[in-house]
This record gives sequence, structure tokens and C-alpha cells, in this order.
Amino acid sequence: MSFGPPPSAYTQSALAADESRSRRRRRLLGAIAAAVAIVLCVGAGVFWYHSSGDRKGPADAKPARQSPDDVRDNRLSTEKPPVSPEGQTVVNHEEKVPKGRFRYSPGLWATGKIVARGVSNRITGYKIGYSLDPDNTAWTLHLDGPLCAVSHDVTVDGRTAVVVQSAKDSCDQVLVFDLGTGKQLWKQKMPSADFADFSVMNVALTRGVVAVAWGEGSVAYDMDSGRRLWNTTLATSQCHDTGYVGGPVLLALVTCKQADEKTYRVEKLEPRSGRVVWRYPVSKGVQRVYLPSSDPPVIAIAAGDIMVTDLITLNPGTGELQATISLKKYEPECAPADGFGVVDKCTGIAVGRDRVFVMSKDSVGIFKPANHITAFDVRKGTAVATFQGRPFQNVLPVRMNGDDLILYRSSLDDVQPAAIVDWNPRTGKETPYLLFHVPQGDIKYGGKVEDNPEFSFILYQQGHAFFAPYQLEFDDWRKAGSVVSVFGVGTAGLKH
Repeated sequence: MSFGPPPSAYTQSALAADESRSRRRRRLLGAIAAAVAIVLCVGAGVFWYHSSGDRKGPADAKPARQSPDDVRDNRLSTEKPPVSPEGQTVVNHEEKVPKGRFRYSPGLWATGKIVARGVSNRITGYKIGYSLDPDNTAWTLHLDGPLCAVSHDVTVDGRTAVVVQSAKDSCDQVLVFDLGTGKQLWKQKMPSADFADFSVMNVALTRGVVAVAWGEGSVAYDMDSGRRLWNTTLATSQCHDTGYVGGPVLLALVTCKQADEKTYRVEKLEPRSGRVVWRYPVSKGVQRVYLPSSDPPVIAIAAGDIMVTDLITLNPGTGELQATISLKKYEPECAPADGFGVVDKCTGIAVGRDRVFVMSKDSVGIFKPANHITAFDVRKGTAVATFQGRPFQNVLPVRMNGDDLILYRSSLDDVQPAAIVDWNPRTGKETPYLLFHVPQGDIKYGGKVEDNPEFSFILYQQGHAFFAPYQLEFDDWRKAGSVVSVFGVGTAGLKH
């Protein structure tokens, strides 16, 4: 039985997971002690718009209509506040994990009716609803081998792409499937990918195009037919496409190697031809580069170290430098802890049309807000608004909601609920979308749910919040057992 590719430097080990749990337990004990000490005290304590030029405000603006091939853009369509923020479980699926093993689980996608989960060599869709029927499986797509890479992008009509390891132990198959039905729409063998390795594999979607890069080559396909549009190989140049970020436009991270020196540049590509529209050369000495957003173009760089130190924003039309944002006090979380998607994943960052939202580092003060989220002006790089967490309740940017930010506020006790909140930085208004408790131990319908972005996907889509670990492993490595593969919450005020 296959359990996925071997561990990589980017995959969190069981030891790292144990250390995280220990940190959470210590923090919980601190929270309990603090609660006792201040039992009589009261604890501390999202569509917005920033005017720019002639752009209309939200009251006058009409959402742009997206075509089926467009990648779902959370800045163009907004979530509506629920009838009630009271949360209720809508999915809670467990997987059995053998003794001494773990299963790679890349990929978490959702529509209004289905949440889909990638585990090893299959993708399974689960029905979203308030009936906790253990047999809530809607469909299962069996693959030829383990998942090597998954796209975080989803089209308006519910399609996405993955890369799969073939029988030759090479990550050389790309396929597109429908999230609603689980149907494989097409599959292609990628050229020059006989030795492609999952640890450097990256796949992204832009309008009508699927683009894949793996360090030794790259290829793009027509999303509808699977017809190859263009491809490159490392043999023709010392520079190669390391990875892509999709969405409204396609950006490529290009790596060049000369002797022992490695340099980077970012390129905007014409998706159907691969033609370079503009280039931005990253300064020498940078160790790593990530692309948290294609439009507006935002680059996260590790200058002189492996940890991200700065954000760079570029002019969308020309690729010229607009602003630099220092991240000394922030935690962008760009390292791909799940081992998949090496350039387009920064869980501590969300990017809007003219704002970049970044999660801060944890506070060291026990009675201070655990952390905060700062909104920066994309063009100027200046801080313009801050959303404070609460003592022992961290906040995490999840996604845009028009020009608002949807964020997750965690909780480490059974008194204060976790929350999905919509924040309008222009007015400071907070709108609770969901209030709920994340299971922290064995309960009737499941076990512990991990809501730490270091180890788990956190997704909000069409009124539902989902949590799913990057890999499935039982707490006791010496035993077999069941672990939560995906946990979802919806509002109790809506009927399905």
C-alpha cells in the first residue's frame, strides 16, 4: 500500500508535531492560570474600501463577472454574513493510520456542497451537511500513484489540478478534475519529467491554463482540452522556472545558477504562449523567494537567511519596484510545511487589491494580545490599520472578502469560542461570521482537530470553515489509530 512520497526537508516530522502540541499545552495551562488570576476581569475585547484615485466605493461598485475558466477571486465576490454566527459541525471525517506510519495529505478544496481532500493516492469528496452520517462520502477519485503537488487555485465552475507520481516513481502526470463530481476531466504525461521530484513540484491555474514547474522543466496546458501549449527544459539555459503563482495573471519564479551563486528573478508571463511580459531581478544575496500574490505582484524574500525578511510590491503593468515592507516583527509563514507548492504559499499573508495583510509574531506578554494582523498599503508600503488578537487567542489572515479580510481567531479553552471574523480596516468594523469550538480531544464524533497553520490547512468558502492536517499521523507513533482528516463548521442559522 502506498502512503505517498518519502519525507522531505519541507515536511514536518512527527517530532515537530509533538513539539507544537507541547507548546499549545503549555499555552493552555498559562491561559487557565491567567483566567484564575483575572476571573473578575473582562477580556479584551468585514467589507472595507480604501479610496484610490477615481475607483468607486463598495456602495457604487458592481462585482466583476467571472467566466467559468477564471480562477476563483475572493476580491471580486463577497461572502454574506450568516443569519446566525452560531457554528455547527458540517463534516468530521476520520482516517485510519497504521502503526508507525503517516499519510501525506496534500490538498483541501471546497464548493458550497462538497469539501474534497487529497490523501496519498486518492482524492475524496465529502458532502457538507448537518447530518454526521459517517458515510458522507460523495465520490472518490483513485490515482495512479501518490500526489506530488496540488494547486491551491479553483476555477469558478469548480475545477482544479494536481500532479501525480506514476508507476515509474516520477512525478510526471498532471490531471484536472471536477470538485463537484470527482470526475477526471483529462490527464497528460509531462515532457522531460522522467526524474521530476515531488519536493520541487509546483502547479498553478490561471484563466484557461494549467502551468507546472519542477526545477528541471516546465509545461503549460489548455485547461479545457489538456492540449499542450508550451514547455521548457533546463538543458537550454542556466535559468529555469522554479514555480508559478496563478490567479488573475501568471507569475513565474525563475532561478539562475552560475558556479556556486544562485540568483532569482520574477517574470510575468502571457499564459497561452509563455511569452515574458516583464521581468523583475531580485537582488543578489537573497536565499529564498516566494510569490504570495500575482495581482498585485507581491514577493516575499529571505535576505541573508532562510526566514522571510521583507515583502516587495511591484507595479502590475511594468514590474517596477513600488514598495518594500520589513517583516522583522511579522510571521509570514511562507515555508511550505506541507511539502507541496514551493513558491505560492504564505499562510500568514493575504493580499487584496490595494492592501497586504500580514500576521505578526507572537507576543511575549501573557496578558497582551497573542498577536495582531497589520494592513499595509500596496503602493507605499506603509501600515494603515491593525487588527488585534486577544490574550491566548491568535489571529490569522485566511482570505480576502471583497476588500475586507476574513480572519481566523483561535481559542485554547472551552470558554472563549474560536471565530471566523470579517474585518473592515477602513472603518474598523468586525463582523463575526462563525463562532465555534475546535475539538481538542476525543469526542463522540471525532478526535483532536489541529488548527495551527504550521501543520494544517485552514479554508473558508461559502459560509463554511474547514481544517485539515498536511499529513495524517496518530499521536502515539507506536500504535495504529484514527485521526481527523477534515473538520468543517457552518452556521446553525442556515438550512442545507
